[in-house]
Amino acid sequence: MNRRQFLGSTCAAGLIALGEVTSADESGKPISIPSQMKLGDQTAPTNDIHLKYLARYGVKNICGYPQIEGDRLYATTDELKRMIDMAGKYDITIDCTAPPFLASSFIDTEKHPAIMFAQSPERDQDIEALQTFIRNCAQAGIPSIKYNMSILGVLRTGRVPGRGDAMDHAWKLSEAHPATPLTRAGHVDADAFWERITYFLDRVIPVANEYKIRMACHPQDPGVPPEGYQGVNRVLGTVDGLKRFITIQESPYHGLNFCQGTISENLQNPRNEIFDVIRYFGTRKKIFNVHFRNIRGHRDDFVEVFPDEGDVDFVNAIRVYKEIGYSYMLMPDHVPLAEADPGSLQSFAFCYGYIRGLIQSVYAAA
Repeated sequence: MNRRQFLGSTCAAGLIALGEVTSADESGKPISIPSQMKLGDQTAPTNDIHLKYLARYGVKNICGYPQIEGDRLYATTDELKRMIDMAGKYDITIDCTAPPFLASSFIDTEKHPAIMFAQSPERDQDIEALQTFIRNCAQAGIPSIKYNMSILGVLRTGRVPGRGDAMDHAWKLSEAHPATPLTRAGHVDADAFWERITYFLDRVIPVANEYKIRMACHPQDPGVPPEGYQGVNRVLGTVDGLKRFITIQESPYHGLNFCQGTISENLQNPRNEIFDVIRYFGTRKKIFNVHFRNIRGHRDDFVEVFPDEGDVDFVNAIRVYKEIGYSYMLMPDHVPLAEADPGSLQSFAFCYGYIRGLIQSVYAAA
């Protein structure tokens, strides 16, 4: 190896160590290109048993869930570092985490509903807890936090038979019968919901900016009619709503936990429309995580299925993510259920292999 080749190879190795993929020009000088997207996961718990399972299937990047002592709404730096060290034993990196509230939960069973209730001073206390969590993540070295702004939780009407012995989750608005006319939140129209979202973002995103932590919000799953469902207008249940959401605070640290399944559910023709939606948010660098799952159907009437059997062409989808330079996690979500597969570990393992193969093939083709 001559000196130029040696210097070129060592420079390239340095770039690879930083997480970049490299090529070289005719002179051997390395050219950096965007980092590859990663096979990810967000299943719990983050403990030795589950980490061994993830490592077995080649999952090296995850959303982790720290063990928090007591009733605190944030993990300490030490608690986060313990989780990082535990994952590191299996060559797994914690790319994202989540607070113990602001989940995709139904408000009537949520222990900490103050932010979504617009209930002061409790919501300010909960926001302060999240601000502390952001600071602690920065100190521990975790670059992203995912969260939801949910009142209704995840709406489904039941399960339908899938392939083999699988059962698929389904939503059919025409057959939906809410248990109560209203939730504890009462009537929440679009203006009220936007006020609560804006109040939250105005206090959280400046702290995320200061500490350089990407805040990734999940869309509302699924969207409901404009007149609402159980008295609630789900403003983050449409693409237009998500477009408005990302403009409330102009920041590289304010974006989406881009659930491709949920967004497909909110389209009339996901087979054709989803790719331009990916491009819209991806070219604006607002996609911080991807829930890479598939559906059959469309807005108000769909079934969640395995990634290889839905209406959305996942081969084309991953090409679009590569096209926009997406470099974070692609993770399975809401897998079909089976009585012979407690915990859905087999279903998730199938998805890990499928997504890993897509990632490898899209970069090999390049």
